[in-house]
Amino acid sequence: MRAGIVVIGRNEGPGLIRCLRSALACGVPVVYADSGSSDGSAASSRSLGVEVVELDAARPFSAARGRNEGYARLMAMHPDVDVVQFVDGDCELFPGWLERGLLELSRRPDAAIVCGRVRERAPSASLYNALCALEWRLPPGEVDACGGIFAVRARAFRDVGGFRDDVLAGEEPEFCLRIRRAGHKVLHVPDDMVWHDSALLRFGQWWQRARRGGRAYAQGAELHGASRDRHFVRETRSALLWALVPPALALGLSWPSSGLSLALFCAYPLQALRVARKARARGWSGEEARLYGLFTVLAKFAEAQGVLEHRWRSRRRRSAPAALPGPASTP
Repeated sequence: MRAGIVVIGRNEGPGLIRCLRSALACGVPVVYADSGSSDGSAASSRSLGVEVVELDAARPFSAARGRNEGYARLMAMHPDVDVVQFVDGDCELFPGWLERGLLELSRRPDAAIVCGRVRERAPSASLYNALCALEWRLPPGEVDACGGIFAVRARAFRDVGGFRDDVLAGEEPEFCLRIRRAGHKVLHVPDDMVWHDSALLRFGQWWQRARRGGRAYAQGAELHGASRDRHFVRETRSALLWALVPPALALGLSWPSSGLSLALFCAYPLQALRVARKARARGWSGEEARLYGLFTVLAKFAEAQGVLEHRWRSRRRRSAPAALPGPASTP
């Protein structure tokens, strides 16, 4: 099987150069799709001999669009490519990963996607980087979805239509859902795939990431929630339930219950402990489990914000009046 690599990014700085050099070291064609960078990323990539696609700023930028346009350029230049490895510009491929991914796909003709282990470059730099490092711990074997860094059979990618450009967050699970509906498998193997640099150093950055996750849940449920897959329905309901119901009941009933209803706030630490126990059962350390449990519960509030924002915007779009036709032209 012949492979090619598509890298996406925007203002990744020196990290992009590391990423592209690790891709070029694989000895396969490399395409970089740039989403309006202002730091000279496109020129720097060309100086390395990489084919560059600069996305038209007339349309909204997105990771989905970058991957689609990078794939299209790669296949136009190298139509004999069988497998495409997608990489984000803030990552660096591990030596030998591409060969490992190709080997797994050759062994598993039923699989269309294979991904490996994502290593956080600086997990000790902040609590939020450490949380990302925990999130990357997928179980080996068949999985429902993976992140945006994976190797995919070019034909399978084409047959399902690639990524949906209108999905601005959570585009990878939505893509994997369509891949599985087409009868393919998504595999995770316990081999190092990339170094990743989350660079989440402040609480606000982490909050925005979780809020974006809420928008992904809401849009995913809107698109596929009525299907048998019930895509992101549970996640959407969980965010709204935990963020809205206990506070509403606790505060709304505080007067008639003489304050006893405030005990409902105890549901949050109890839920954090429940999540932590499950993490401990997977072999995580006590510190890792407690951190994950605490922030899993806290994230519900940011996710609920994202869910409500998406629903509000969707409702506004649906209720917006249709554009009136312009005046008829005269000969």
